[in-house]
Amino acid sequence: MRLAFLGTPEFAVPTLAALIEAGHQVACVYSQPPAPRGRGQALRPSPIQAFAQARGLPVRTPASLRAPEEVAAFAGLALDAAAVVAFGQILTEDILNAPRLGCYNLHASLLPRWRGAAPIQRAIMAGDKVTGAQVMRMTAGLDEGPVLASITLRIDAIDTAGTLHDRLAPAGAALMVRALEQLARGEARPVAQPEEGATYARKIRPSDTRIRWDRSAPRNDRQIRGLSPFPGAWFLAPSERGPVRIKALLSQVEQAEGEPGVALDDGLLIGCGSGAVRILRVQREGKATATAADFLRGFPMPAGVRLA
Repeated sequence: MRLAFLGTPEFAVPTLAALIEAGHQVACVYSQPPAPRGRGQALRPSPIQAFAQARGLPVRTPASLRAPEEVAAFAGLALDAAAVVAFGQILTEDILNAPRLGCYNLHASLLPRWRGAAPIQRAIMAGDKVTGAQVMRMTAGLDEGPVLASITLRIDAIDTAGTLHDRLAPAGAALMVRALEQLARGEARPVAQPEEGATYARKIRPSDTRIRWDRSAPRNDRQIRGLSPFPGAWFLAPSERGPVRIKALLSQVEQAEGEPGVALDDGLLIGCGSGAVRILRVQREGKATATAADFLRGFPMPAGVRLA
């Protein structure tokens, strides 16, 4: 089919690659405009823009697809369908109705659970045992359209947002290829989402990232893993030069009790409101990520140290 692809982050790259490999004609790739990245905050293209340009595909990066000239350009592509993966803009009905067969979104949850911007993170933070990916036909409502295809994945006790992302991205890419093949053959059978069970995966905010040691160990563990590797759940540790901000990137719950926020041994076992978490991987502010053992060789945190 003749397609447009709309996506921005690394999660979307496997799907674009799979659609090209499947033989579809990608008439244009849309992505968010280049944004400041890295220490120098230089403007850099999104992962999708970089990938598409490296393969010689035409790319557009409009600040808004609502602009009349952008709507006209999109309609002028004479598309069979559009594939959308984490594009980052709400699409108007003019855009949704422009392709002959509609626009289809790959979403990283089992809808209607976790509609919205951060389904992978929110699923882990909520303690979900399973998640998945679905391809739906897009409608005006946020992630409310009928579903064409689904896969289910288990969330393991040591999964982080990063590891779950890395499993869902290729699985979702194959799912999109399969759904569009069924659509091209006229065999797609969209199924309306259930009316009950809808939840919203709101965007991760700075207020979501600080660890509160007075919360239970399971809740803190889920926060740590759900925000790893980015933006990272963090705490403050004392040093001779004042408090140091440290991200906890991997943890596990252990059967121990102690005062919340206090190290219970010399190996980053930290007391919580109930139970304790063992921090396994960290990143000190301005430093590379490290295992707890490597970190502690340069920044000891013996039993009794109080964290904030």
